[in-house]
Amino acid sequence: MLHAENLNQYYGSSHTLRSISLQVARGQCLALLGRNGVGKTTLLKCLMGVLPVSGGTVRLAGRDITRQPPHVRAAAGIAYVPQGREIFARLTVEENLRMGMAILPGRQAARISGEVYELFPVLKDMLQRRGGDLSGGQQQQLAIARALLQRPQVLILDEPTEGIQPSIIKDIERVIRLLRQRGDMAILLCEQYFDFAHALADQFVVLSRGAVVAAGSQAQMAGDDVTRYLSV
Repeated sequence: MLHAENLNQYYGSSHTLRSISLQVARGQCLALLGRNGVGKTTLLKCLMGVLPVSGGTVRLAGRDITRQPPHVRAAAGIAYVPQGREIFARLTVEENLRMGMAILPGRQAARISGEVYELFPVLKDMLQRRGGDLSGGQQQQLAIARALLQRPQVLILDEPTEGIQPSIIKDIERVIRLLRQRGDMAILLCEQYFDFAHALADQFVVLSRGAVVAAGSQAQMAGDDVTRYLSV
């Protein structure tokens, strides 16, 4: 579904991404692992079109989208939940959710899907509360719900457990597992925490200094082999 090949990217003279290739299929979850500062978020922004690549290609369902801007990629079926959530703090929960439906045709965007409330029941009770008044965990649930309302083919999650209380981490894990089992989208999960990713992912890619240093299936990625690239 999503295929990146030989991606390179620079910040000035700094070579931040070095010939990175990955692919994630419909119905699968790919975990992107690595400690802070190795290029994970930069890679996700390149996949979403927020940052330009210096070389390589990005394809969605076989279509070359390497030079497409973010709004075109969103309309094509990529939903991105950025690190730090980035919800609209002064808008209500309902208004934030409707922003996620902005790319849909008018009739489809007229009503918020009830499935979102089934996945995140807390949001239904907070529709008129401002996003900035929610807890960090509730904001993360809102950000994921907003992305799902795009009806994506690919869901990109950048460190969804960061700064979140354990009870809500369990809720987010449950939702990701359900989405993977449903089989109608590809999920790219960026994480620092091996145990959380290992419980959900089918495939793994590990970054260090902007390059892929390990990759494989869940069965191939032993904890000790991976966590040495995650510890500070």
